[in-house]
Formats: sequence, C-alpha cells, structure tokens
Amino acid sequence: MSETAALNTAPSRARAEIDLAALRANVRTLRATAQGAAFMAVVKADGYGHGALPCARAAVEAGATWVGTATPEEALALRADGALPADVRIMCWLWTPGGPWREAVEAGLDLSVSGLWALREVEQAARAAGRPARVQLKADTGLGRNGCQPADWPALVAQALRAEREGLLRITGLWSHFACADEPGHPSIAAQLALFHEMTAHAEKEGAQPEVRHIANSPATLTLPETHLDLVRPGVAMYGLSPAPELGSSADLGLRPVMTLAAPLALVKHVPGGHGVSYGHHYLTPGETTLGLVPLGYADGVPRHASGTGPVLIGGKWRTAAGRIAMDQFVVDLGGDEPGPGAEAVLFGPGDRGEPTAQDWAQAAGTIGYEIVTRIGVRVPRVYVNE
Repeated sequence: MSETAALNTAPSRARAEIDLAALRANVRTLRATAQGAAFMAVVKADGYGHGALPCARAAVEAGATWVGTATPEEALALRADGALPADVRIMCWLWTPGGPWREAVEAGLDLSVSGLWALREVEQAARAAGRPARVQLKADTGLGRNGCQPADWPALVAQALRAEREGLLRITGLWSHFACADEPGHPSIAAQLALFHEMTAHAEKEGAQPEVRHIANSPATLTLPETHLDLVRPGVAMYGLSPAPELGSSADLGLRPVMTLAAPLALVKHVPGGHGVSYGHHYLTPGETTLGLVPLGYADGVPRHASGTGPVLIGGKWRTAAGRIAMDQFVVDLGGDEPGPGAEAVLFGPGDRGEPTAQDWAQAAGTIGYEIVTRIGVRVPRVYVNE
C-alpha cells in the first residue's frame, strides 16, 4: 500500500492535502504566460512545504524541463535513484565552503557560482570527479544577496572561461534574481534587467556561450514578459499562491492553491461566560458558549502571531482562533454551535468551499503566503491527490 493510500484509510490528527492536478494546471498556465522560455520548477524547502519529489514529478509531467533547489543536498536527493528522468536538469544555488561539490559534479547538477572561492572548489571537484562541472554564473544586479557584484564580474568570468578551456567546467547559464518584481513599476526592476543584459553581454563578448540566461521569478513570469529570456523560474506561483496581493489574488492570476490544511476537532465542550481560553487568558468568552479544540499548533507551523485572528472554517462558518495558539493546539469559539468531535476544521485551502486561504492566514499573522505553506511541519502528513 502506498503512503498516500495508508494516510487516506487511517485516522490522522491533521493532514495537508496536496492537489497535484492543481499543480500541473498551474505549471501549464505559467508556461503559457512565458511561451518560448524553458520552465524551471522551483522545489526548494521541500517544495515550499508541499513535498519536493511529488511536486517535481508533477511539474515535469506538465512540461517543466528544469528543477531548481536552494541547497545541494536538496538537489542530490532529487537526482538519487532515478527519482526524476535523467534528462531533467537540476540546479542548486546556495553553497557554502566545503560543500558536496564532487558529489554534485558526479550527479550532473548545474551548480551556481557567485565568487572565485566557489569557482576554485568547483575546479577541484571536477578534477577529483574526472569530469567537467556544469556551472551557472550568478550576477548580483541589485538584490544584494547571493551573486557576483558588477565590479568583480570580469574576474569571475575570466577565471570561469580559463577553467572551461582546461575542460574543468562548462558555463551552462548566466542568471540573476529580482529584488522587487512583486512591486509593479518599481524602478529597480528596469535597472536590474538593464544591468543583467550588460553583464551577460560582457560574458558572451569574452567567449561564454551559455545555454540559458534567466532572471524571471514568479512575479516576473506573470507580469514582465520582457524578463522571460531563455528560462523562467516560478516558485510560489507553481503552488497556486499569488506572489503578491498587489498583483492580484490566485484566482485573478489564473492559479489554484495546491495545499489544503485541515484537522478534525479533538474536543467540543460547553463553558460559561467569562471563561478564560488558552495561555494568558487573552480571550474571555463573552457568554455561555461552546469551544472547539483544533489539534494543530505552532510546532506544526500554525503561526503564533495569528493568535486571536487566525481563521478556520468549521461547519460552514468562519471561526477565529480564540486566545493564544499553543504548541500543539488552539481553540475556537463555536458560539453555541455543536459540530461534535471529529468535525472538520479547515485552516486554509483554495477557497472553493468558503474556507480561508493561505493568504488569509498571512494577513492574520502579518507575513506572506510563502511562509504559511512552507512552515507546515513534518508532524502533518502530506496526502497526495490526483497523482
């Protein structure tokens, strides 16, 4: 019996249902938006909390030819044991000194390099592996995070080209990342794109022949066609979340949220008016009522910052977390309704049934939808549907 089947037949404290049909539809929508560009499915952080391998496979089924991760360990896990088709390219970009460079070279991963120290470690790994490394040079065009500064770019390009001539590596890509693509009209967008063109032009003038040049993340894929270039790298949009409310809701963008988080009520009980609820008694019942216990807490990724504001659908009605969200559980005031233990509490989903969305929880917690889905912990089993 598959893990999915076992989860579907056994009671569980909570579940995160992952709709792979929705994910495939989102990939097709995003590919149609960026026609002519290759598609990299970003599955870092365990597929934004959805499960890296099932989501990568579904994205490949929908036409993705590249998969992206942050860490090399994430990428190596996807390459292990034929987890993905051999012709699917896998790229990783968050390296530290002493990382598993040789293993990555031997696995045929595309390795991002932002500085000369990393390039030296790639060269050593390629010599040890006896095969050339696939290297993508990352330019810092204004994000100020990873990537090579413009002043250091000529030296990095020159050394990479020398190593390429020695047969130690192949420059497969040139890339960068936007700082404010989720803010329509922000002046940094045009400035970063112009600088990226300058930096890629320099590399190509010196002799680099990259397979792909890419800078478009989710918001750029959706709203900035001039940034699509050879490849786009949607992350959160692939999972059906809007990358920014300013760009529109998921529905406005033609996307469907992939994750639904739900749990059965563990307890329903009557309490008198003036009864304190949860730690600190920040909530007192306004009158005689019923309380429902949701068996999820901040250890499962439910944000404590949403105490008193986090929305839940129970019995067809929106409820709100009453009092503090605790490590393993939180309480809702049912207002006298008696749905009974085992009744479903839906924290978030696509919104089709009137349930809250991840964006609603983001607003309640003062954060972004990315964080809501990514933080759902390992105690919550993922149940895959429409595989």
